[in-house]
Amino acid sequence: MGRKWFAGLFVVTVLVIGAWASDKISYEGERTVYSVRCEQGVWEGWRCTGNLVAGDRYRFRASKSRQEVIYWIVGSSTPSGKYTDCKVVDRGNWTCAEAVGQIPTITHEMVNGHPSRVEGAATLPFHGVPKWQWWLLNVGLHVTSNATF
Repeated sequence: MGRKWFAGLFVVTVLVIGAWASDKISYEGERTVYSVRCEQGVWEGWRCTGNLVAGDRYRFRASKSRQEVIYWIVGSSTPSGKYTDCKVVDRGNWTCAEAVGQIPTITHEMVNGHPSRVEGAATLPFHGVPKWQWWLLNVGLHVTSNATF
């Protein structure tokens, strides 16, 4: 009985950690984009020739009922911004029109949970990685030199 209970607890723990690491567990309507920086090197496409380090975490809260998206940088004193002219399907699929004088961020559109890069849009450049990789970089464990998106 004890081994079965322990094995069940282990499986549930692994599933919860996996869901958290893949960003499936989050606040209602929120999606976080984990960015990385290339220190002592340059970007060659998605590859950093120097040291890949954890960057800012960009958080987006999409409201389907209000058809708007609020965005901010986690832990930053930079003011938050808001897109009000949006088409929101869910937290990982939305598109917003940019407005003059809006606080810049990394995207105006999220597709399948990833920020899209829209040609000609006034967005900040960024390179991103999955949540689990960002957390490893944040504690100093370098598992790769490549950004994912």
